[in-house]
Amino acid sequence: MKKLKEVKRLHFLVYGGIVLVALFALVGFAGFSDALNTTYHAGTSTTTPAGVVALPTLDKNAYNAKLLFLAHINMASTTMDASTTTPKGIILLRPATATTTVSAAKKFWPVATVYPNAGALLPFNRIVAYYGNFYSTKMGVLGQDPPDVMIPKLQEAAAEWQAADPATPVIPALDYIVVVAQGSAGKDGMYRARMPDSEIQKAIDLMAPLHGIVFLDVQTGLSTLHDELPLLTPFLKLPNVELSLDPEFYMAYSGKKPGGVIGTMDASDVNYAASMLANIVRQNNLPPKILVVHRFTEEMVTHATKIVPLPEVQIVMDMDGWGTQAKKIGTYTNVIAAEPVQFTGFKLFYKNDVKAPSTGMLTPAQVLNLTPAPSYIQYQ
Repeated sequence: MKKLKEVKRLHFLVYGGIVLVALFALVGFAGFSDALNTTYHAGTSTTTPAGVVALPTLDKNAYNAKLLFLAHINMASTTMDASTTTPKGIILLRPATATTTVSAAKKFWPVATVYPNAGALLPFNRIVAYYGNFYSTKMGVLGQDPPDVMIPKLQEAAAEWQAADPATPVIPALDYIVVVAQGSAGKDGMYRARMPDSEIQKAIDLMAPLHGIVFLDVQTGLSTLHDELPLLTPFLKLPNVELSLDPEFYMAYSGKKPGGVIGTMDASDVNYAASMLANIVRQNNLPPKILVVHRFTEEMVTHATKIVPLPEVQIVMDMDGWGTQAKKIGTYTNVIAAEPVQFTGFKLFYKNDVKAPSTGMLTPAQVLNLTPAPSYIQYQ
């Protein structure tokens, strides 16, 4: 637990330009080292305890502007006048309110939803993550090379995305599979293996010098989120640790072992995970968490439109499929973008995406041209 406490001191390093600027304004000449030792409070009470600094308020105008940017909506081609017929080629915007973000009439994106608490990473930043497990060279790029080779590759990938979209800062990340689906039942018959705390801490330590974040990725097998997620609470209390869910290996409904058929997760499962994260955020005075849900078929996430983002939890629906460029774009358009939740992600496969008949892996520019432009990019 000593290392967990040490990592917590770095928590505000990962919260991007807006929050960092606000932090410097708050701490003034006290210096950045003092900021790392300061306790932050998300409330608005006028009786904030001594030594506790209130989080800056969310800039809702900047937030809405970034949502329109991701949806490729040019303000010059919009109107908010609903009293007359909207001219051809003009988009009718539904104005944001005090509690609901901006949206557009007759368009999926941006989707009207709740504002996050201050300190939210999205949409102000883009996350570029490497996926896998340290014990396996076959589960993803994270485990294919030793860290001294893998980390520079991640930094190169992050730099490519930064160059492709200079207006959006890039945060490097590791998506580390902490609960791994198994082909054998194991002692308890749950077809999953839990990684030791030391391996989770290894991922966190690797990201600390990069001011990056870590996603704890969960493949439950026949187990459930209710049984697996509480075990991760000590790590999820850290502000630079987020959560990923993999419905492909969620077999609790089918009762079949993972790998033979694609699993499925319901909106109620996702909402349970979000609610648990929200409680952690509130109890520990943290900036909002990010919850990523991998998906490449409609059936993988049932009742997806009932997934509820929360002020404490930002939700990313990640296009997780591999194949030709056209197939991946089609899956993103028809499965992810067509069922708006809050933010989107896109996975790129270094090996599978270049298998014949594919003509090559999609470039950052091609992915950013999608609507909406994904806020989360993952490499496997």
